Amino acid sequence: MQKVKDIRVYLKSCLAAQYPDAELRGFNNWILEYLFGYSSTDALLNADKPLSAKNSLDLDAIIDQLKQEKPVQQILGYSWFYGHKFLINKFVLIPRPETEELVDWILKDVPNNKTILDVGTGSGCIPIALSLNSSAKVASLDVSRKALLQAKINAKTLKASVHFIEADVLTIDGLNQLDFYDIIVSNPPYVLESDKKLMAKNVLDNEPHIALFVPNNDALKFYYAIADIASKRLNPNGFLYFEIHENFGAATLDMLKAKGFTALELRKDLQGKDRMVKAVWKS
Repeated sequence: MQKVKDIRVYLKSCLAAQYPDAELRGFNNWILEYLFGYSSTDALLNADKPLSAKNSLDLDAIIDQLKQEKPVQQILGYSWFYGHKFLINKFVLIPRPETEELVDWILKDVPNNKTILDVGTGSGCIPIALSLNSSAKVASLDVSRKALLQAKINAKTLKASVHFIEADVLTIDGLNQLDFYDIIVSNPPYVLESDKKLMAKNVLDNEPHIALFVPNNDALKFYYAIADIASKRLNPNGFLYFEIHENFGAATLDMLKAKGFTALELRKDLQGKDRMVKAVWKS
């Protein structure tokens, strides 16, 4: 009979040909949490606990899907973001650590009692994290009705107060539904179509392309649109925050400067890549 301590060895025997050891260790941690609610320390303390028949069946089902290169978060149906568990599905991006850094930047700028708009909510991770960790009044929009449904479920589950809007920022209707805000934040699509060949199969096959890709000849299309909205819907001295493609930091700053934004700031993520931009709307 398999025991808790056997899971990691079993994962390696089944998946070593497809995944590096570091990723297998990550899968092991996810599975221990999913099956038993265990942390790494809990797993050590309960190393000799036998797996039930259901545990074994669930483990094999997870491994079968990992063999198909489905992301472990989608297999389990959730991902952690800024200390909170977000339910996810194929219609939303899996929340990334880089986006946590963007949220952390905003929260350190003390958004209490401010009004915030998040553009492109996906799972709702950005607006919900901002709502749960400040006294800001938060709204969020997305063009995808299915993404908004998932975001609303997460807001309800996590008891976050967020007003959700279905709108397309590339059309005038997107602007007409909006109020005025002290802060606008967005992690819009920014991966070039040409980058597809460099991306992992588990991302390409399982995450929504509408939330990922932009044409090679129009890499900043969403940044231009959102900056235009910000110039009309930010209060004086309001802030605009973007997560960006690592290769387009300078281009994003140039675009924002040309549109009249000031106090431009470009920040690197923990990997040392240009990843976040902040700007101020003075008018």
